[in-house]
Amino acid sequence: MGIFVSNTNYNCMRTRNLLVCLLLILSAGALVGGGAFLVFPEGWMEMTPELVLQHSPFKNFLIPGLILFTVLGLMPIFVVWGLIKRKDCKFAQALNLLPDMHWAWTWLAYIGFALIIWIYMQVYFLQGFHWLHSFYFFYGVLLLVIVLLKPLRKRYSVKNKTN
Repeated sequence: MGIFVSNTNYNCMRTRNLLVCLLLILSAGALVGGGAFLVFPEGWMEMTPELVLQHSPFKNFLIPGLILFTVLGLMPIFVVWGLIKRKDCKFAQALNLLPDMHWAWTWLAYIGFALIIWIYMQVYFLQGFHWLHSFYFFYGVLLLVIVLLKPLRKRYSVKNKTN
């Protein structure tokens, strides 16, 4: 029985480490992309707001850049910290819709949904489709599938404060 428990813990740690890697990769791309939008809100190269944002409520890239930078750039780093350290955070817990789960687990689900919504809104507003939209849509789905795995749910249950 002891071997089974340690193997389950090992698999859970591997799953958590995979999530950490996925979140850091997502964060890096969002920080670069969102940062570029913040630095160049009027666009660069052939990417002008008049052309790209003509079907959106935005006049320039400032607000989309701010959303991308914070929600998909900074938030994943915060969640990585929460997943690794499992510290309490009153602010994060206040926004946790699932109080029986650690806030980092719930916020990880928020990031998965945010990525899916971000991609959906991009396709809608741009009225165009690129293969990267499919990639990031399924990236969001993958985050949600992994976060729903039973060992991970058990590890980040507030009732299970071990490890």
